Amino acid sequence: MNTQGYVLAADVGGTNIRAAVINPDGSIRKEQRVQADLSAADVSENDVIDALEGALTGLVGDEENITAIGIGFPGFFRGDSGILASSPNIPALRDVELAEAMSKRMKLPVSVQNDGLCAAIGEHQFGVGEERSNLLHITLGTGIGCGLILNNQPFTGDNGMAMEFGHLCVHTGDKARLCGCGNYGCVEAYASATAISSRYAKQSGQHKDAASIYKMACKENKAAINVFEEAGMYLGLAVAEAVKLLDIHLVSISGGLTGAWPLLHAPLISALESNLISPQRGKVIVRRSSLNDNAGLLGAAMLAQTLLAD
Repeated sequence: MNTQGYVLAADVGGTNIRAAVINPDGSIRKEQRVQADLSAADVSENDVIDALEGALTGLVGDEENITAIGIGFPGFFRGDSGILASSPNIPALRDVELAEAMSKRMKLPVSVQNDGLCAAIGEHQFGVGEERSNLLHITLGTGIGCGLILNNQPFTGDNGMAMEFGHLCVHTGDKARLCGCGNYGCVEAYASATAISSRYAKQSGQHKDAASIYKMACKENKAAINVFEEAGMYLGLAVAEAVKLLDIHLVSISGGLTGAWPLLHAPLISALESNLISPQRGKVIVRRSSLNDNAGLLGAAMLAQTLLAD
C-alpha cells in the first residue's frame, strides 16, 4: 500500500456500517461500528449518504493525514465509475453517483465498489488468497455477496456486475423463494442470515435473528440446526455451479454468518462434492476467511489507494 498517509475504509452491511482508519501497511489503526438499518423499504439516497458520512466523520477526529476513502457497498456498480446501478435490498437506489456524492461530502477522493469484490480484494492481498492467482470469495451476512480474482486481478465483467453469486439460482418451481432482487430461487433467499431467520420463523413460529438461532443450535435445538444445515447445503450447490464455470480451486468465505461455520461447513462440502463434475471432486478448498471479518475493510482500503496511484 501507499507509504504516505492513511485511508478511510467502510464496509456497509444491511444493519450496520464498519468504518476504519487504515495504516499504510494495511493494518487497522482504529475502527468503529455504527448501527444503520439500510435495508428498510423507505431508505433514500440521502439517508445512505448521511449514514456513510456520519460513520466516516466520526473516525476522522484529529487525524490530519487522511488521503482517500474506499467504500464497499452492497449493490450492482457500473464498472469502476462509482455509480450504483441498483441495490437489491435498498430498492429506492437507482443510478446513484455514490462516489461523487461522498467525495463532495468528505472533501476527499472516494472509490466505491461492490462489497463482495472489496472483500475478495482484501482476502487475496492479506488473507487465505495470498500467493494464489485465482480466488472466489463469498460474503455471508444479511445478504450474500461475492468477488472474483482472476490472474491476480479483480474481475468485474463487461458492465461491472460479474459474480453476483447471491443471485445464482438453486431452486426452481412454484415453491422457489422470492429474493430481494425480484427473481425466485436465488441462493441469497436460502443461505443468507435473512433467509435463515425467515426459515426458522416458518418452522417454529418464532422470529429470531441468525445469531440467536445459532446459539439455540449449539444447545441442540433441532429446528435451529436444520435451518443452518439446509443453508450450508444450498450454499454448496451454488459453489459447485461457480466452480464448474470457473474451474477455481480456492474458495474463501467471510461475513458474520461464518460464526456458524461448524454447522455450515459439513453440508456445504457434501453438496459441493456431490454436484461437481468428477475430475473436480476432492480438489476444491473451501476456507473461512483468516481476516476476522476485515476482508471488506482492507479491500476497500486497497481501492482507495488506487486513487492515489492514478
